[in-house]
This record gives sequence, structure tokens and C-alpha cells, in this order.
Amino acid sequence: MTSDNKKKHKFQKYFGFILPILLMILFLYLAFKDVDFQTVIKILSQLSISWFALFIFVFFLSHFLRAVRWKIMLNSTKPNTSVLNLFGATMIGYGLNSIIPRLGELYRGFFAGKWENISRSVVLGTIIVERVIDILALGISVLISVLIYEGDLYSEVTWLKSTVIFGFGAIIFVILILFFLVKFKEKFYSLIIKIVSKFSKKIAAKIAYVFEMVIDGFSTIKSVSNFIWVIFYSILIMLNYGLSAELGFYVLNLQNNFEVNYTMSWILMTISAFGIIIPTPGGTGTYHFIGISVLVSLFAFTEEAASAYVLLTHTVSIFVFITSMFLFMGYINNKREKMGLQKENFLSVIKGDKTE
Repeated sequence: MTSDNKKKHKFQKYFGFILPILLMILFLYLAFKDVDFQTVIKILSQLSISWFALFIFVFFLSHFLRAVRWKIMLNSTKPNTSVLNLFGATMIGYGLNSIIPRLGELYRGFFAGKWENISRSVVLGTIIVERVIDILALGISVLISVLIYEGDLYSEVTWLKSTVIFGFGAIIFVILILFFLVKFKEKFYSLIIKIVSKFSKKIAAKIAYVFEMVIDGFSTIKSVSNFIWVIFYSILIMLNYGLSAELGFYVLNLQNNFEVNYTMSWILMTISAFGIIIPTPGGTGTYHFIGISVLVSLFAFTEEAASAYVLLTHTVSIFVFITSMFLFMGYINNKREKMGLQKENFLSVIKGDKTE
């Protein structure tokens, strides 16, 4: 690697680390610049323990359903995968995402692959397929929000329509790529790699690896029944997210001062999800800014009530994710040690496995 390439690589590395932090700071400022924090603290102090316990239960249930869906996707590769291991890997992934955006997706696959002795490429392939399904589910959920909102949601949230159009366009493009990749694997695969390799062999090699993972991921959903169950659990996950969003209002007793129902919670959930997609640590800043904007502009919440809601829901999720990451890792590793199996950590799972 030449001196210029090293400098370029170093710049890209630091820029990739600094940009999410800068975005986080910017959006946190925009979200809270006009907020009276004394009022926010007063609202947060009215927390209901019983509603909070239910909120935590539903929060965990959402991610447990993700683990069950993941198990279904892996059934054709390994029918007896442990839901506990997949649930633990899922929480580890979200815990790392809370600190470093997108890194958790890799480690989620690494831990699941090691704990279940499944090829890393197969596990990571299912995660890519999951993300395609999740983005498609979010797009459909936004369209449902447009239909159930009493006014014109596109005019109220000006960036939403263009985002949905662009998102669906990108998803359709990705689905077409995946279709051709799976249907005409040899010809299509070879053509893409051949074209890209003319410009960069390094990029072509990376694309080839990703293509292999995607093919492996799709190959796990072989039967119609598996596909139906994956769709079923995807719907359950979205419905559970909506319920979790609604329960957040009850935790702070906001239903006593504002109109709270599942419809408005669903709309809030679908729009604020874009704040999680933007690559800031754990969606910090972006989730707060979009969540407050939606509650204030669409549902007549005060800045302080909206701020209390987003601070509660986001802080709890980040705390639970990071805490669960270590608890699940410790519990599963202790269980493996008793069975005479190797413990795994953030360094050991990076190493390639025998199933590669």
C-alpha cells in the first residue's frame, strides 16, 4: 500500500468514526435547543412502575420474536438451533449498534455462527435477507400510516414522500438484483463480477463475498411454509413495535394530558424508525429529533412532553441493549463451559470457523 493510499485509508477510517458522532451532536442540539429541562425532569419523575415493567416485557418480546424468526430462517441449515443463542446474539448485535453503528450486525452473525457451529457466510446471509425484509416491512408500515392518519401525512412530514419513493425504488432494485442473483446465479454473478473487476479487483472480491452470503441466506428459506412463517413473524414484530411505542406514553402517564392510542403510536413508530436507520450511535439524536417533531407537529404534544417520551424510550432501550449484551454473553458462555464447549468473546468470534 502506497503512502497516499495509507493516508486515504486512514482518513476514511477516522471520517467514518467521527461523522456519526457529529451527526449525533447536531441532531441532539436541534431536538432539545428550545426545551425546558426542568419540566422534562418533572414529567420523567411521574414514571409508573407497573407500566414500565410491561413496557420492558414488550420490548424484550419484540426482539425475542426476531430470534424466533431467525431460527425459522436457519431451519433448513440447522433445524435444532437454540432460540436462546440466537436471542443472545441478537441482543449483542443491538448492544454494539448502540455504541458503533452497524458493527452489531457483523458481531451478531459472528456469535450466532460460533455458538451454533454454522457457516459464517450462511448466518450473515440470513441477516442481509432479514434487513431487506425489515426495510420492506417499514415501507409498508409507512404506507399504512399514510392511510390511517386523519390528515395529509405527506404534507405534514414533507420529507416522507420522497423518502418512501426512494426507499421503495431502492428495495425494488435490490429485490430484482437478488432475484437474478438466485435465479441465474452463474451467468448474472459472473457478469457483475467481470464488469466490476475491470475497475477494481478488490471491490469485485468484496461483492463476490457478499453475493455468496446473500445466496446462502436465501437458500435457507427453501419451503413455502418457512416463507409464510417469516412473513407472519415480521408482521408480529411490527405490531409489537407499535405496542411498545404506545406503552411508552403510559409509563409517563401522558395519556392523562394528551390523546394516546395505537394509531398515533403506530404512526410515531414508523416515522421515528428513520431516525434509527441514520447511522448515529444507537440512533441517538436522530431518533430524538424526529420523534419530538412528530409528536409536536402531528399530535399537539408540548416540546417538554415529547422530549420526556423520546428520552425515556431511547435511554431505556440503549441501557437494556448494552446490559443484555454482557448478561447474555456471560450466561451463554457459562452454560457452554459446563457443557465442555469453548467460551466466545469479541476477539475469538472474529476468527474463521471450520465450517467456512
